[in-house]
Amino acid sequence: MNGIFAHWPNRITALRFVGASFLFLLFSIGHQNQVGAWFHPVVFWLFVLTAATDILDGWLARRDGLVSAFGRIADPFVDKVLVLGTMIFLAVMEFSDEWFPAWIVVVVLAREFLVTGIRGYVESLGREFPADWFGKVKMVMQCSAIGVVLGLPAFAWPEALADILVVLGHVCVWATLVTSVGSGASYVMKMRGLLSEGVA
Repeated sequence: MNGIFAHWPNRITALRFVGASFLFLLFSIGHQNQVGAWFHPVVFWLFVLTAATDILDGWLARRDGLVSAFGRIADPFVDKVLVLGTMIFLAVMEFSDEWFPAWIVVVVLAREFLVTGIRGYVESLGREFPADWFGKVKMVMQCSAIGVVLGLPAFAWPEALADILVVLGHVCVWATLVTSVGSGASYVMKMRGLLSEGVA
């Protein structure tokens, strides 16, 4: 196979997009119809598997020196599709809407639009604007919050453990909000620093 899918990192990114699309299809079915006991375990494991492949394709790209322009664009794009798309569905589904109120999802979406705009502007000036550690923490908290909320109805947890997971879920959701706002502010400050250096 030639072209952008000649190597495994880009193939895995494409498969992650397919996994996200299938996950959204299942959410649509679950939102519109009564679903069986299979629904919650399937969407939980599909999200976990799809999210975990982000680590795999990044590791393979760095190990084999296969970092590409396609990967730099497609990888964060697919991450955003998976995480933000899942949050939107969780904000409107009965089993999860109390965890992800719409206003929190809107704030997270606004942060992503803001950072994407900033990155595009700075890179149009010929400067690199990579993700910082705050953005990586934000991604971890988002995936953790989603994983806990999807995992709670997926398994028959002992009552004591379920109570702990309920608290953990709320903590992760609020941590997602805090890290999203904080990382967005850090990108704004970085851009101000570049502007003060006379980049623009």
